[in-house]
Amino acid sequence: MHSNTAGLTTARPLTLRRATGGDLDGVLALLAETAAWLNRRGVRQWPAGGFPAGRIAPLIDAGTLYLLEGQDGPAATLALDGHADPEFWAPADDPGAALYVHKLAVARDHSGRGLGEALLDWAGLRVLSLGKRWLRLDCSKDNPGLQGYYRGQRFTHLRTVDLPHRASGALFQRPGGLRGRASGLELPFSDRRGAPVPEHV
Repeated sequence: MHSNTAGLTTARPLTLRRATGGDLDGVLALLAETAAWLNRRGVRQWPAGGFPAGRIAPLIDAGTLYLLEGQDGPAATLALDGHADPEFWAPADDPGAALYVHKLAVARDHSGRGLGEALLDWAGLRVLSLGKRWLRLDCSKDNPGLQGYYRGQRFTHLRTVDLPHRASGALFQRPGGLRGRASGLELPFSDRRGAPVPEHV
């Protein structure tokens, strides 16, 4: 039975909730840490210094940025919405049939725990709950390692859109729901007061 969870028991409880304005600094720090780590590995998907507040605050205001919170602060984050980047997704892709993952990042001290996989499974369940068909994302067109990660999460590479002004452009999708093998990491989804969050993105 699924209940907004995506499954591994952990000694440090984690709660998934919508980010609020008070989380902005923590989210920016997490994204900057991830961007620096990617750039050290030669991946130019994100700016080396992370994102300006003006790029992230609107996601919080729209209620589409989610925070996986542990006892020691943000463990991971992602944005999930219906926005299909028009430079990548064409009308023939039926953009409205999908939810789109953006800004997926896991804190380095939480890496290796399956948090990214669990967040993607949670997003896949949201796809079904909203009557959509696909979970989609775009990632670096020049990073076979990252593309291999998404293939390992049961995503299919559709095509690569090679635009000179975009580092991203490798387009992936998978059907809504859980992938073939679930991580077991439960992600209780609640607001700051512990009340259930409404089932909409």
